[in-house]
Amino acid sequence: MKISYNWLKQFIKIDWEAEQTGELLTDLGLEVEGIEKIESIKGSLVGVVVGEVLTCEKHPNADKLSVTTVNIGKETPIQVVCGAPNVAAGQKVPVATVGTTLYDENGEGFKIKKGKIRGEESHGMICAEDELGLGSGHDGIMVLDNTLVPGTPAAEVFNIEVDEVFEIGLTPNRADAMSHLGVARDLKAGLLQQGVQKELISPSVSDFHVYERLLKIDIHVKDFEKAPKYAGVAIKDVRVEDSPEWLQNRLKAIGVKPINNVVDVTNYVLHELGQPLHAFDANKIIGNKVTVTTLPSGTKFTTLDGVERELHEEDLMICDGEENPMCIAGVLGGLDSGVTERTTSVFLEAAYFNPVSIRKTAKRHGLNTDASFRFERGIDPNITKYALIRAALLIQEVAGGRAVSDVDVVYPNRIEDFEVFVSYQNVARIIGQELSKDTIKNILASLEIKINSETEGGLGLVVPSYRVDVQREADIVEEILRVYGYNNIEFSHKLNTSIEPSIFDGVKTENTIAEQLRVQGFNETMANSLTKASYVTLSENLNTEHNVEMLNPLSSDLAVMRQSLLFSGLESVAYNINRKNSDIKFYEFGKTYHKYGEKYEEAKHLTLFVSGNRAKETWISASQATDFYYLKSIVIGVLERLGHQNLKTTPTKNDVFAEGITLGLGKMNLVDIGRVSPKILKEFGIKQPVFYADFNWDTVLKVSQNKKMKVSPLPKYPLVKRDLALLLNKEVAFKDLYNAAFQSEKNLLKEVDLFDVYEGDKLPEGKKSYALSFVLQDENKTLEDKQIDKIMTKLQNSFQKQFEAVLR
Repeated sequence: MKISYNWLKQFIKIDWEAEQTGELLTDLGLEVEGIEKIESIKGSLVGVVVGEVLTCEKHPNADKLSVTTVNIGKETPIQVVCGAPNVAAGQKVPVATVGTTLYDENGEGFKIKKGKIRGEESHGMICAEDELGLGSGHDGIMVLDNTLVPGTPAAEVFNIEVDEVFEIGLTPNRADAMSHLGVARDLKAGLLQQGVQKELISPSVSDFHVYERLLKIDIHVKDFEKAPKYAGVAIKDVRVEDSPEWLQNRLKAIGVKPINNVVDVTNYVLHELGQPLHAFDANKIIGNKVTVTTLPSGTKFTTLDGVERELHEEDLMICDGEENPMCIAGVLGGLDSGVTERTTSVFLEAAYFNPVSIRKTAKRHGLNTDASFRFERGIDPNITKYALIRAALLIQEVAGGRAVSDVDVVYPNRIEDFEVFVSYQNVARIIGQELSKDTIKNILASLEIKINSETEGGLGLVVPSYRVDVQREADIVEEILRVYGYNNIEFSHKLNTSIEPSIFDGVKTENTIAEQLRVQGFNETMANSLTKASYVTLSENLNTEHNVEMLNPLSSDLAVMRQSLLFSGLESVAYNINRKNSDIKFYEFGKTYHKYGEKYEEAKHLTLFVSGNRAKETWISASQATDFYYLKSIVIGVLERLGHQNLKTTPTKNDVFAEGITLGLGKMNLVDIGRVSPKILKEFGIKQPVFYADFNWDTVLKVSQNKKMKVSPLPKYPLVKRDLALLLNKEVAFKDLYNAAFQSEKNLLKEVDLFDVYEGDKLPEGKKSYALSFVLQDENKTLEDKQIDKIMTKLQNSFQKQFEAVLR
């Protein structure tokens, strides 16, 4: 949300630097993400002054040029060569002096320099309006009011405005701050807490009166639940044209494009007071009656953006007397009922609409407008009439016209302010520091929260209706704290904590594993659950009959719910590779969706993708390609983090892999790991190997739920490491040796690792060499050499007996 500092100062007179004000707003919870300097004319015409042409002679060397002497308010006039046909002695003109930078319509600047033109010196430039950015005219130089004094800065003559605009990251609960008035209210409270007392200045509407009751537009509301409050006023004899410069500058500063004076006023009041308004061409309202109602489902309606839409039966509409739709209430106006340059009479509406109704309508039609943004979050129901009169006065000011009807307000069921009780004890408990009662009451008063009753223990409060987010005691405490200042709360140097029984939490487990993967260099992806129906044909494990199809697909690429996370993951892999990011480490937590007859099932998965190199090549380390074993180590690390060891390994039956394995516990398969089939990679244009792991996350969480973690003290005695190099038959796997080692020595053997594998011509046919390391440790004493040798001999004999292993 953008807030103009100049505009803000109309509500609260403050002379602070924008940075200081931004810091205070941030402390108040209105986080200022940036401050941008805005100029109504780029460069603000710095260096451009009023000049008086004293003499004007024909250039001796050029027929179309003139040599002038110009008084710019200094002791000595300057000489300027000018090519404009209308330059003449006695004129007051804008002069860009030497050193001035002027900007073209694209923002490109050029600097005025001293120079010679056809042999004659020129010390500046007499400007046309397009050269100053004041218009498009270039037929000749600008001729100014002859009463102007030479040397007067042009910025003063043309009312150039320099503004600073706050970009505020507004949280969804702060609907009250979606306007300059709302921000000014908070700023006033913050200043008061710092000892600076400022008055909040609201625009006066006391001058409003009805000139003559010539045009009455009847208002008929059929659904007070959706439209609790609706108001309107008629204005005749308006002239629809461009807005005055001051109004355009205000809107441009906050990024709103000026349209015409009537529409600009409605946008101005929207951003000034937070009340959306809409202006109808009164001559197009059939029967001089406005009906607020819903229409049958399927009714066609063309909105201002030129799109024909089908209405839903729950969409609240503003219609004319014959119930022809003119506007989607609170969202977007109609193409045929809006204000145009031919409009002479206006019906101006302001309303309070049900936030839930507006939110649903805006979402159904995919519309997000400034009006719906505010109505969805809840505006102030008690500012409607004031904002309507404010807009009517502004329209009369900038577009002429006269109010020719009373302000008609339909408001049968008044929305009351909220009542909340807050205890002093809870304020101190939640904040963590006791504030004086006077401090609390002063803060509440500064926020316009009234004290209805007071007891020794607390306060009965009435919260203004525009604070839709303050309805509980905790909300009141938050208000007190943000104005008092989070930075003013004292920190305790004592940390209190308690140890609670461990309760399994699937979300925390997911976050733990996600953090572990991020530490290992993985990036999280979040793919769309909608995908192509054709992807299931790439695997025999998937079936088109199990597709969950969309009733109204946006495109063929988003026609079904995914049965596997593989294909959306490969889309991400291909996207990165095509942009020269070929070293891939991705993970995704997501769901798959299947239809089995009339039943629908969804399952949670965790998928990992690795491709390219493990890490970037540096001067101290060469690049190393990822492979199956690298991904397998990551997968085992995840399962070990959850307390799972001694996993069962079987060949995978999933045909999306060229080769792979399945890890499981008992009869439950936990994860498939392998190299993705080249046939599938070809469909995505991927030419490098991709390794993929697919966890059945629901099953993983199920077997992890009751898993007990073992905690043991750090050992007091040293460990011993010994190695064996064994000549083995090729069919012997490391896992077989691993299991045999722990069966042979259950007490002192702690670790078995494979650190080298050799197969080559120097070994007998059908043989391979494994180099194994063994870690031994006694928790009660230091191991002796005799004991170590005995264990190593026992291991060697076991390997020889079971696998015909020979010591190399």
